Amino acid sequence: MVLVVEDEPLVRMTAADELEEAGFQVLEATNADEALKVLEARSDEVQVLFTDVHMPGSMDGMALAEQVSQRWPHVLLLISSGYARPQPDEIPDHGHFVPKPYIGATLVRHINEMMHTLQGS
Repeated sequence: MVLVVEDEPLVRMTAADELEEAGFQVLEATNADEALKVLEARSDEVQVLFTDVHMPGSMDGMALAEQVSQRWPHVLLLISSGYARPQPDEIPDHGHFVPKPYIGATLVRHINEMMHTLQGS
């Protein structure tokens, strides 16, 4: 299951549709606060957090990723932005970055690679 956190409705729905078509179950949140509530209720089901960096609310996607890596270390992290370009060492817990705009196949490939790496370890 992938939790998609994106404040732009069209971008969020498109990402969710692409992931569902690839066989993933998807949960959606519009900001970090909503994402934390979802994780508090369903953290045992969520395997991947896919979050935008810039969004409204009490924290941005990088701060969300940091909290998730501390509270739910089993959740893989995939960060996206059209503006920020975090360095690999800036993303918590060996997370990955995909720049916007991205195509659905790229998103699916990143998540599949992350999950494959996890299963191999």
